[in-house]
Parts: sequence; C-alpha cells; structure tokens
Amino acid sequence: MDDLKQLIREVPDFPKAGINFYDITTLLKHPEGFRRTIDALVAQFEGDKVDTVVGIEARGFIFAPAMAYRLGTGFVPARKPGKLPSQCASVSYDLEYGQDALQIHSDAVGAGHRVLIADDLLATGGTAAAVVKLVEQLGGEVVGLT
Repeated sequence: MDDLKQLIREVPDFPKAGINFYDITTLLKHPEGFRRTIDALVAQFEGDKVDTVVGIEARGFIFAPAMAYRLGTGFVPARKPGKLPSQCASVSYDLEYGQDALQIHSDAVGAGHRVLIADDLLATGGTAAAVVKLVEQLGGEVVGLT
C-alpha cells in the first residue's frame, strides 16, 4: 500500500490554511496504480455474494462502477436531492455545520440485496451512515463500506 500512497499528491493548505488535501487524481491517472487500488478495494468481497455497489456522490462515482465491474454486479448512484429522475428514497443527515440529504432510486435496491457502499473518503462517517440507512430502508443488507 505504501507504493500506492506515493501516487497520491498531498496539497498543503487546501482548501484553507492548516488543511492537507490528498488529491487522488494523481493516482487515478496512473493505470497500474488505479487497477491495484480497485483490486485492493474488492479483494475482501470477491468470495461474497454482492448484488450491488452503491457509490456516494460525487467521488464515490469514480470507484464504485469499477468495483461493480470487477465484482460482476450493478452500480447504483447515491445523489443529492433533485438529481435522480424517478421516485427516490431519501435520508437527511447532520453535517458539522448544518444538514444535507442523499437519495437513491426506490427500485435500485430490493429486499435481501447485498450491497457494498463505496466513497472516496471517510471523515465523520455521517454520509456513509446515511447511505446505510437508505439501503436498509429499502430492505437491502450492507455487506461492507469502502
């Protein structure tokens, strides 16, 4: 993993002073690094039955479809309100300074579907917890978060 970490650019003081931003675009443009990242993300789930990979807007959309492809499953986007064209399940969650919400199509996850949730980072865990609630609200079972 250390060699993959070397492919991630660290940008000091972005978006504001005192914060180090880890820019994954340098990893994504590296074919072998990107392939190895996807391989590592799905390795622990390859023997499990996974029906769907849910990707959290927006950078989860980068990893989740590639993971779904590797696992031979479908991909479902979790989006901000108003972005999906059909009937949606929705959940609100707390941010450090306010609230936000996420939605997925109501027919995207069925009863008993085994779901893997993917995002690009985990900060407070509020976004991931919200998507877990969405999946469970629709009758799905979360098998993992990456």
